[in-house]
Amino acid sequence: MRLTSIHTYPIKGCHRLDHDGAFVHPWGLAGDRRWMVVDADGVGVTQRETTRLVGLRASVRPGGLSLRADGQPDLDVPEPAGGEPIGVRTFRSRKFPVPALPAGPAADEWLGTLLGRPVRLVWLAQPTRHLAAGDREHDTGDQVSFADAYPLLLANAASLDALNDWLADAGEEPVPMTRFRPNLVVAGAPAWAEDDWVGRPLRIGDRRFRAAGPCERCVVTTTDQETGVRTKEPLRTLGRHRNVKQKLLFGLNLVPLDSGLITVDAPIVVAP
Repeated sequence: MRLTSIHTYPIKGCHRLDHDGAFVHPWGLAGDRRWMVVDADGVGVTQRETTRLVGLRASVRPGGLSLRADGQPDLDVPEPAGGEPIGVRTFRSRKFPVPALPAGPAADEWLGTLLGRPVRLVWLAQPTRHLAAGDREHDTGDQVSFADAYPLLLANAASLDALNDWLADAGEEPVPMTRFRPNLVVAGAPAWAEDDWVGRPLRIGDRRFRAAGPCERCVVTTTDQETGVRTKEPLRTLGRHRNVKQKLLFGLNLVPLDSGLITVDAPIVVAP
């Protein structure tokens, strides 16, 4: 098995960035989901609520972000150097907020224009727990970005091929891997082999990870990541073939055990 692609999402819900290599931190890949758009209540705004986020292209630069979107001027946003943190939550149902720093009115206005609603952009200066201990079978520890639950998401190319075969049998169009917004994509494993990796350590190049459980999928997978057009697939087909205890599964959550660089084409080894 080998690593075939690496992706980050600088702002939660934004368009992906593709990389040849990335540095792994305890909370995930460098530059991945350290920023989040929040509503007036401090709750994260994601593609679940608005598909307009697919048009948000954020790139990490030293000391901040550069924002791009069709029809709007580019905007550089510095990492907040100080100020009073505000409590934010990745989801309204989360039990406790985490402190984040506001990016400022220029970013808020820019994003408000893009999304058509009042919002704020915040930065997670210190990755921290936003899920209560015990809420997941394989706990993430205290260092997590604004990712939904786990630092990293891995997807298996052969599993996507199998899903697309099911879609073809149903007379539906195939979907690309981008629908699942993974950080890491692997090739060379059989379809659904990742189901058997749960709870086991694995190595990508020289870096160790723990397979923390399958990923439950939501309506974001039905959103074309280039156009924002939303349909019923692949969730409908996952519901027929990958429904486990009312959870539609695709992908594998990972927790890093080491820090350091990983690169595309690195070998992947799963411990027995």
